[in-house]
Amino acid sequence: MISQTRLSSLISLLLVTATSAPAIPAVSPQQQPQRDRRVMVSPAQSPTPSPSPTPSPPVENAIDEPAPNQPVRVGNAPKTVAELQARIAQVLDKPELAPAMVGIKVTSLATGKILFEENGSKLLRPASNMKLYTVAAALDRLSPDYRFVTSVYAASRPDAAGVLHGDLTIYGRGDPSIAARFNSGDYFKGINDLASQITAAGVKRVEGDLVGDETYFTGPRYGSGWNWEDLQWWYGAEVSALTVNDNALDLIVKPGTTPGAAAVITTGPPDPLLTIVNRVVTGARGSKRELTLHRGLGADTLEIHGSIPLDDRGYAAGVGISHPGLLFVYLLRSSLAQRGVIFTGKSRTVPAPAHANGPTPPRPAGSIEIASMQSPPLSLIAAQTLKPSQNLYTELILRTLGRVVPPPASLDTMRNSEDAGLEVVRTFLKEAGVNTGGLALTDGSGLSRNDMITAEASVQLLTYMGRHRYASVFREALPIAGVDGTLRNRMKGTPAENNVRAKTGSLSSAASLAGYVTTASGENLVFSIMVNNYPVDTDVRSLCIDPITVLLASFVGKS
Repeated sequence: MISQTRLSSLISLLLVTATSAPAIPAVSPQQQPQRDRRVMVSPAQSPTPSPSPTPSPPVENAIDEPAPNQPVRVGNAPKTVAELQARIAQVLDKPELAPAMVGIKVTSLATGKILFEENGSKLLRPASNMKLYTVAAALDRLSPDYRFVTSVYAASRPDAAGVLHGDLTIYGRGDPSIAARFNSGDYFKGINDLASQITAAGVKRVEGDLVGDETYFTGPRYGSGWNWEDLQWWYGAEVSALTVNDNALDLIVKPGTTPGAAAVITTGPPDPLLTIVNRVVTGARGSKRELTLHRGLGADTLEIHGSIPLDDRGYAAGVGISHPGLLFVYLLRSSLAQRGVIFTGKSRTVPAPAHANGPTPPRPAGSIEIASMQSPPLSLIAAQTLKPSQNLYTELILRTLGRVVPPPASLDTMRNSEDAGLEVVRTFLKEAGVNTGGLALTDGSGLSRNDMITAEASVQLLTYMGRHRYASVFREALPIAGVDGTLRNRMKGTPAENNVRAKTGSLSSAASLAGYVTTASGENLVFSIMVNNYPVDTDVRSLCIDPITVLLASFVGKS
């Protein structure tokens, strides 16, 4: 059966016509090795932090891995709305898409006129398009100037000799920017900056513990609806009010010097809490690389098995860490030690409570703030969230909304930070005129397979944000086709390049793209394209999402 819209479009068509691979390959979810059975071996101790760490650039891994730069053929630019509709319908009628569900809506930002719509009100999995909803709500409710603050508390200020009597507590509030991404690839700069703030406060000796307080957020450490297979990777990293280096490690596996030798495994940054079980051997030149990784939920042991060829350039993957707050404390203590600060006590954390018990106090009881550090503004963090499609940052933003924005009087305060944040997003969407009926918002980032939205809802949100007081900030935070973020290798050499600003989305059997495009005639359009339930070997981005987007960019007519 061909829908009436598509049939009309095909008739119109008859009347009017006669995504560079990195040197060390990143790993997308589809490429991630499957978890293997655990093999009990003698653990090898992982490296410990160097007294003088050398900055190392982070390995780039994105769940929305850029598609190969495949040319998208446009042909003659569509000149009328009817021809545009027919050309889009022609793309959708490809036999490879027959098993899939596709939802599309395209409207004019200026007039609201619909240029194309098919299954616009169908509920589909958005993947990372969900980040549009969270970040838009955050910009509206918090403003682009909002900054995350990490505070250092103590029972009293240090005395004249620089001695602090009692514990030194680091109270995190979800700052994502203590990370290499915000510090030119330097894993340690954010921690070092905080250490400098502490020493500037006169602290030379602490007669007590160094405590990492993670209680600002409440609730589970992972997003609701996340699959357990995702939780060992960087894109399924634990959520903590004390976050460091994206709560993940860049894992590098390189061959040894001779066949049969153990592979060389390093992490960036080094993690003194992690034990690496290295069961990877060096294979002969030209042999096949075969690796499996396994880190159990909440475990501090990473097992790596398999082989890597002698002539292999190396394997890179981002691996989530367990207990990120404790790693934060360990790295900070090391940095303070380099500055001569002595602790008589131990390093420990106060974990986030699993359940909310009423309003959380803004600071530890009986303490004063002796130092603090602010993040860059939310406008910059929003770009570092949307462009690379960073799940952890989105979840931190969501929980911050739940913590900072007062709940309506009709709602109780006994909800965890994630639930409270989702309620803020829902309230915002209703105010924005988005039809929220039936939408399922279960996390902030879209990693949950339980999220369900519509192309119509995304277009309504984008239209609202296109006229918002922070419209320019929102647009600037989106990936640009052929230029940056998760669109950097897509639609190059087409009218969409350096034109389309849109959020990607990619999960197993779910792909999406939603954002803004300027047509060849200068009209600004809002669009959402969602594809679900397609065969695993089908690249729907190259097959339909990018070609349709390029058609919109090349359209020379008017709505």
